[in-house]
Amino acid sequence: MSTPIHDRLLIIDFGSQVTQLIARRLRELNVYCEIHPYQNVSAAFLADFAPKAVILSGGPASVLTDASPRPPVEVFDLGVPVLGICYGQQVMMHMLGGTVESGHGTAEFGRAYVTPSKTKINLLDGWFDSDSEQVWMSHGDHVSAIAPGFEVFGTSPNAPFAITADVSRNFFAVQFHPEVHHTPNGARLYENFVKLAGFTGDWTMSAYREEAIRKIREQVGDEKVICGLSGGVDSSVAAVLIHEAIGDQLTCVFVDNGLLRQNEAEEVVTMFRDHYNMPLIHADEQELFLGELDGQSDPETKRKIIGRLFIDVFQKHAAEVGGAKFLAQGTLYPDVIESVSFSGGPSVTIKSHHNVGGLPEKMGLKLVEPLRELFKDEVRSLGLELGLPSSFIGRHPFPGPGLAIRCPGEITREKLGTLRKADAVYIDQIRKHGLYDEIWQAFVAILPVRTVGVMGDGRTYDFACALRAVTSVDGMTADYYPFSHEFLGETATRIINEVQGINRVTYDITSKPPGTIEWE
Repeated sequence: MSTPIHDRLLIIDFGSQVTQLIARRLRELNVYCEIHPYQNVSAAFLADFAPKAVILSGGPASVLTDASPRPPVEVFDLGVPVLGICYGQQVMMHMLGGTVESGHGTAEFGRAYVTPSKTKINLLDGWFDSDSEQVWMSHGDHVSAIAPGFEVFGTSPNAPFAITADVSRNFFAVQFHPEVHHTPNGARLYENFVKLAGFTGDWTMSAYREEAIRKIREQVGDEKVICGLSGGVDSSVAAVLIHEAIGDQLTCVFVDNGLLRQNEAEEVVTMFRDHYNMPLIHADEQELFLGELDGQSDPETKRKIIGRLFIDVFQKHAAEVGGAKFLAQGTLYPDVIESVSFSGGPSVTIKSHHNVGGLPEKMGLKLVEPLRELFKDEVRSLGLELGLPSSFIGRHPFPGPGLAIRCPGEITREKLGTLRKADAVYIDQIRKHGLYDEIWQAFVAILPVRTVGVMGDGRTYDFACALRAVTSVDGMTADYYPFSHEFLGETATRIINEVQGINRVTYDITSKPPGTIEWE
């Protein structure tokens, strides 16, 4: 592990579903933090990492079982502030001499209210301005006796030790989850914690930009780098950052597979070739992709074809660069976290078309991943710092397989052309109504059915389409966007009038789960 440039906070993960939210809250405070599963954190790791503070996450286990997760005891000997959350509180009490019990009517799940029981401490600045604070509880076990040196500073009906602290050692423990939005004042608690730990908030995109450029130059030296440029935000920001670091040593490969949105290829190529003046191979491979997809209707088959062809095409054009030793990817921190399973079991499979999984090894290349410490919102901030247009940085996510998964059933050039036009009208409507930035992702799916309609005095037999728009934080869960009926009616009229081949428009109001955001 390299010598840290920034003060670092360590989050020890015990398997909570919301551990990433802790990191997001801290990053919002310009504090650099990393999440590491408890089984990877040893005394040697702690010495090397040298955290300025430690947070123990929640988790599904019970400290009362023999095999329950534990942090190394050396965590409590570092002399730095420690904050235990939910399971983190329980394991803290258990290891430091307190008592944890299960059930007995003291479980809490959902909204609860904590009231103060002692003179306030620095951790609670800005809390309890009224009689109580709303928090989010999710625990079966509970602390029945606190460890020596701790005092109680907040209670709830089913958690008499909802907030405890050993102020002399800067050890703090809460039974609730301050990271979730159901704890409205939770961000203030984290702000207080990092402030008393002495963090200066030096994790800025300006500082990160300079640090990343230095690291890229050290890693690459005089060698050549190739970057698979999809036109999405992540790969685009990575490309601009690496180009700023090493200039013409970088060559980007943009594959036009015939499954892009309207005018997308022209926009991406123009922006990178003309405005950023970087070496770019525009690989027009539409005939190859559409030819192999012809007649294919199974979603997984289509995905595998696209993934395989992407690797083949990328490999072919990368050979034109000659002598490249590195492959650049837009890997983000959530990808890194999710690749290390809390349980030690296999992580969730990433679809082959969403990454270039085996490509570096197959091509004998080393990886350059300058965004692997960043969350999506931080990537957008870095993009703005690098001068990418805000209109580009704020674009909705676009899937690796492109329009192929928005065209259920067989893919034809006719259906793709119709889909592009309908999608362009829909997005134009969203922008005209000032809704684009409120929506996580919006698109049209063309359905594999034709329906009877009437236009003028004539009968039509054309495709139906579905509009999709969702709100989300990270794409893991999503709700449909509540358009007004006026908006939907106006949009449906425009699509039917302006797009030949569609005579029926529907709106998808499925949340995720149980549905997915994309249709395939």
